[in-house]
Amino acid sequence: MAGMPGAGKEEFVKVAQEVSFRIIRMGDVVRTEATSKGIPTDDQGVGGFAHSERQIHGYDVWARRTIPLIKGGNTIVDGCRGKAELDVFKREFNDDVLVIAVHSSPRTRYMRLMARDRDDAPRSWTEFMQRELRELGWGLGKVIALADIMIVNEGTLEAFRESVKKVLVGLR
Repeated sequence: MAGMPGAGKEEFVKVAQEVSFRIIRMGDVVRTEATSKGIPTDDQGVGGFAHSERQIHGYDVWARRTIPLIKGGNTIVDGCRGKAELDVFKREFNDDVLVIAVHSSPRTRYMRLMARDRDDAPRSWTEFMQRELRELGWGLGKVIALADIMIVNEGTLEAFRESVKKVLVGLR
């Protein structure tokens, strides 16, 4: 599953858990490794670390580090950020990989991120756009464009959750 920050991935994950899907968060893999190296957990720290690891070890590094956590069957990997990562999953799991993208407009996502009040929330539109460009630079836009299923999240939370549930129940 892929989507830009604030698109609704966390709500997607909650619904997936409710309908008995196992969740692997690539961001957790990044945060765990960053924390073990004493890197700050804000967006700059974790995002910078993720980026530097991609530059040093290849843009597929986080997918390769996530593979051992995937045990098969009804598993959703949250946070695929680029085509290189997607290619790793497709090589490893062949036709069993289905890409679901969650999409929301930049303005909607910015407002959601500001309302979250998390350490990694942008403090300004400029900071939001810097994060956008960083994530798009990793190839996230290609993953979203290549999605097998696209769920648009511009309405109510209830409508989005219902859309996600319908998609996931149809996949079981």
